[in-house]
Amino acid sequence: MVKTENSRGVISISSDVFVNLAGDAATRCFGVKGMAGRSKESGLVQLLRRESMSKGVNVTLDEDGKLSISLHIVVDRGINLTTVSNSIRKEVSYKVSSATGVPVSRVDVYIDSMQID
Repeated sequence: MVKTENSRGVISISSDVFVNLAGDAATRCFGVKGMAGRSKESGLVQLLRRESMSKGVNVTLDEDGKLSISLHIVVDRGINLTTVSNSIRKEVSYKVSSATGVPVSRVDVYIDSMQID
């Protein structure tokens, strides 16, 4: 939970808001199939449905009041991994910080799998 206060009052933003914003921004990037989750039983990576997206996103608030975001994703086969990762970093950082006013210090992208269509 992040709280910001000004002369008009207090705004509290739950971590779910950051998770949903980050996951939505990442999955809208070109080449991203969706968020990835690891099965507890088998340990295999699986593509998460939109309603389970939060399992592929981790958001923490640093001591300096900035967010650190980790994303586990599944991508299309044949895309440039560096390019898609850079695109995700920029898009997620921009969307989260512009929607909430909370600065993002880092976005770590973990490509857990490639999907072959």
